[in-house]
Amino acid sequence: MTPTEIARLTDYLRRTFDNSKIAIDPPRQKNHPIEVRVGDEFIGVVHRDEDEGEVSYALNIVILEDDLPPVPAK
Repeated sequence: MTPTEIARLTDYLRRTFDNSKIAIDPPRQKNHPIEVRVGDEFIGVVHRDEDEGEVSYALNIVILEDDLPPVPAK
């Protein structure tokens, strides 16, 4: 993804989720995953797909079970 695409996607996600702390890190190396953070917390990756001239982006959010609240007692 180009820096322009990253900036546009960052702006879109911040507006959509009403959260200015969302950040997209440029890949460390070409063809590596593009990481998405909220503040300092890694939340997932964005994948870019181009098919017949149509470009789309897929956000894959990772939620670790350890990060979930405990199960309420019955």
